[in-house]
Amino acid sequence: MRAFSKVLRQRELAQAARQGASRPRQRRNPAAEALRSSVAEIRASGRPATPVDAAASASAAVPSRPAASAPAGRRVRPVAAQVIRTQVRSGAAVAGALHPLSNPAANTALRAYEERTMGAFDRIVPVLKRLSALQHEPDFVAQAQRLARAELGYDLPLPILETAWTSQLDMRTLYAWCVFEAYEQTSIGFFEADPLGAEAGSPEAEVFEAFLLDCGFHLLDVTPCADGRLAHAIAYALRLPFSAVRRRPHAGAMFDVENTVDRWVKTEHRRYREAIPNPAHADTRYLKTVVYHFSSVDPCHEGCAAHGSDDKAAAAQGLQRLQDFQQAVENSFCCGASVDLLLIGMDTDTDAIRVHVPGREGQTDLGRWLDARQVYEATRQLSPEAGREQIEQLVLQAAAASPDPGMVRLIARLIEHNLSQIDYVLQYHGGHYADAGHAERFIGVGIGFKEIHLRNLTYFAHMDTVEEGAPDLDVGVKIFKGLNVSRGLPIPVVLRFDYHGAVPGARERAVRHCERVKSAIESRYADLCGQGLLHTLLTVRDRDRPVPAETVSSSITFNTGGGH
Repeated sequence: MRAFSKVLRQRELAQAARQGASRPRQRRNPAAEALRSSVAEIRASGRPATPVDAAASASAAVPSRPAASAPAGRRVRPVAAQVIRTQVRSGAAVAGALHPLSNPAANTALRAYEERTMGAFDRIVPVLKRLSALQHEPDFVAQAQRLARAELGYDLPLPILETAWTSQLDMRTLYAWCVFEAYEQTSIGFFEADPLGAEAGSPEAEVFEAFLLDCGFHLLDVTPCADGRLAHAIAYALRLPFSAVRRRPHAGAMFDVENTVDRWVKTEHRRYREAIPNPAHADTRYLKTVVYHFSSVDPCHEGCAAHGSDDKAAAAQGLQRLQDFQQAVENSFCCGASVDLLLIGMDTDTDAIRVHVPGREGQTDLGRWLDARQVYEATRQLSPEAGREQIEQLVLQAAAASPDPGMVRLIARLIEHNLSQIDYVLQYHGGHYADAGHAERFIGVGIGFKEIHLRNLTYFAHMDTVEEGAPDLDVGVKIFKGLNVSRGLPIPVVLRFDYHGAVPGARERAVRHCERVKSAIESRYADLCGQGLLHTLLTVRDRDRPVPAETVSSSITFNTGGGH
């Protein structure tokens, strides 16, 4: 009982810290409060709440707020006030009834967030094309700024606009500048408005954490592939609260075993010292999950590049990496160390998942899985209650051996959540995405990016140094040579290193870390940088507070003139 009280006290302290953070947070609007009350009704009815239940529909009508200004001297590039557009392009919904276990309100909210955020990036090129046609007009600067404010929501940098009359408009620099601006707006909106309704301490996060513990797991650590087509795996495909899941993307889902062991040690140490999320003597396990991917539309070409679009290789190597991690923990600590493994495949064309249900002793059969699309068809004519019972039976039948009951409950919940995502793709994308391949907007390098939960927005290159993360980064650059460089556009790279604000000097070390990685990138891709075909934005973030990323410098600089 004392341990439980200590957990409650920790949550109270965390809540007080959030309320006392230096960046003021706006109160929730009445519509959001009303929708949050509806979550209680949903829970009373027996349907599991998803991370976006509380924010359903409200995310399409977030009230406008002034830009969250960074501390003095920390904003490098001038930016106008944040603009949150409430009008979104109407998605072409497919006629027909949704699955009985689907959550249409959550789908509406997620669609609004996707269109609003992705639209900020996708409007850039059309606006720049219009500017290109106007650049020799007498009042070009005034016209350009009016167009930018109307379409993008911010002013463009004057030094670029004012030199257009002497030479061609520097479209490469302007494009990168706009992408960086859109990223900054995305980060501000995510942490200020909590559009997914799943921040730390939120009802949705606490409900899932309690469910996870009840299933017998004290932490869910997920490694999806770094491919941008899986960037939304947590919040969309699995419908889990992002703050309650540890996410570490790597190319091919090939996570670093030693680093993951270190994170396991920190998790178990916290359970010993603080009883968070539960006491160390509690009979729960650390659940490590890999999400590999494949393509149902073009399996031979649009699968995982790190595995040569070979689905079997992606699954086999993902399982091997999981087993290496488990073996490392058991060899280093004890034979019965609390580590369980879960292998999930994801179709990047439909977002449907397939789960390799493990046996109680950890057995996983690579040739045996439960496909969410088959579950969808098998349960679409059933009532919600009967559907849930059928899902659990299908999970039991798909297991490699006699499964753990808690694992069965968790997998059944993940499958149920994924049914909503299958409907989401049916409603708004005609059953499968039009962009079967890569269509990322920028490369994210470093450690962090908690705010990125949208498909094909970012290619992640998770790393501490370029030397150790070179394979991941090279894959990203190769992708963007096809996406951008082939069209004469630069590769936008956002560097990010999160730090613990309570640790003295942590921010300064994070900034220096960014600068070292930036220098290594400029050296590795010197030709691209020299041609203005690769630009970097350096950002850091205090992970102990719900604040946006802070821009500290950029490769985009402007001469101020004057002097000798």
